Amino acid sequence: MQAEIRRGTVEMTAAMLISGTIGWFVVMSGQPVSSVVFWRCFFGALTLLVICAALGLFRPGIIGLRAFGIAVFGGVAIVSNWLLLFVSYSHASISIATTVYNTQPFMLLALGALFLGEKITATKLFWLGLSFSGMAVIVEAKPQADAISGSYGLGILMALGAAFFYALAALAAKWLRGTPPHLIALIQVSTGIVMLAPMTDFKNLPVDAGSWLILTAVGVIHTGLMYVLLYGAIQKLPTHLTGALSFIYPVAAILVDRLAFGHALQPMQIAGAVVILLAAAGMNLGWSPGRLVRLPATRS
Repeated sequence: MQAEIRRGTVEMTAAMLISGTIGWFVVMSGQPVSSVVFWRCFFGALTLLVICAALGLFRPGIIGLRAFGIAVFGGVAIVSNWLLLFVSYSHASISIATTVYNTQPFMLLALGALFLGEKITATKLFWLGLSFSGMAVIVEAKPQADAISGSYGLGILMALGAAFFYALAALAAKWLRGTPPHLIALIQVSTGIVMLAPMTDFKNLPVDAGSWLILTAVGVIHTGLMYVLLYGAIQKLPTHLTGALSFIYPVAAILVDRLAFGHALQPMQIAGAVVILLAAAGMNLGWSPGRLVRLPATRS
């Protein structure tokens, strides 16, 4: 049992570290966001096709028509999520966009109450309120002299939109319990190929090997390999540990943004980011609000 948990921890850590570097790949590709997402879907689909075939997931009857339709819906949501998140990088920086994006548990909370009849408790409302207080701090902490190109507010709105669409994809996944997750992922990225092919400029493709290597990595590593590691970890780890390790992703993204692009967060932005991530941790890990009072005592 302990060996399985250790392996799951390694897989989850690797998946989150991979996710945390995707912003660098998107920016360094030099391609329009729609093209980056198209090639992510294309190379991701090729990778997942091989994985699904190796796992024997193409047997007749393994997925019904209704489940297929829900998976396609999830694909539209996850691709919309990628588009909005990647565009937000150029407006609000990778660090801020990723932090704001981590409001997704609260989006899922609202959707779960609307469509699944899940109960919203006072504790969950507390963490929701704390998250939005952190959001307010980040919105007010606009970079001086337009340090980030484009509109800071627009970037935050796009990151929030990305979080909403991720929550929709997570909702679809809840409706697909029992369906092999790698097959769901394959359907999702295949949906993305169909969605984005009409807006992808195939006449002006990258001409250098470096650009193609980056686009291939985004599909094979950040999609195919990441899905395998993530789903493998989820199957091995208890929920609380999965939730705790998921915070490696925003921390890694903030470090990559600082080291690769020199984007240092202002004190107010750091404070807002800490509040949002703390609220998301409380939500994911089922903390009571009293945990905030005990945290300083724990550290002393």
